[in-house]
Amino acid sequence: MNELEFQNILKGKGIEVSERQLKQFQKYYEILVEWNEKMNLTAITDKEDVYLKHFYDSITIAFDFDFNDQTLIDVGAGAGFPSVPLKILYPNLKITIVDSLNKRILFLQEVIDELQLKDIAAIHGRAVTARAEEYAKDHRESVDIVMARAVARLNILDELCLPLVKKEGYFLSLKGRQASEEVKEATKGIQLLGGEIESTHDFTLANHDDFR
Repeated sequence: MNELEFQNILKGKGIEVSERQLKQFQKYYEILVEWNEKMNLTAITDKEDVYLKHFYDSITIAFDFDFNDQTLIDVGAGAGFPSVPLKILYPNLKITIVDSLNKRILFLQEVIDELQLKDIAAIHGRAVTARAEEYAKDHRESVDIVMARAVARLNILDELCLPLVKKEGYFLSLKGRQASEEVKEATKGIQLLGGEIESTHDFTLANHDDFR
């Protein structure tokens, strides 16, 4: 997916990407590739693959959910997916990124600074699960949205993420081929934690076989 395709496909979904936002995505890509030479951020470095499998993939959640000025915690964001692409498109989001590796936090801080993003912070701890549990103790029912992508199975994530969510808030989990199985094994736990499964959305990534 090249930049023009990225912009046009999102426009077809009702999401306008400005020239400034396109430049932010380009800068994000450049920083990602530069830092990836020093540390393992991603196995995907080809530009068109990054735009499809990281940037576009992160944004697909916005096709079925309305983002505006909510508070959001991204658990285990790694190189910033999905929260940083969403922040670029929805600058009024107030985001906290929780990740386990200090080097990734340093990378994310450079992205935040270079892209001039406001109301976004990255914090770290000895492990994503431990840090999320620690964070949850002081921030119970404090945010509108908690998100996780490629972190752990849903029956583990629900225990980490749901306690952070305000009443009437949302936990959004981005999953792959095992999603249906994970939903089944997590349903009881989600209910015990006071949540309910409102909806699931299945699709393939653009014209590829990547199931989401």
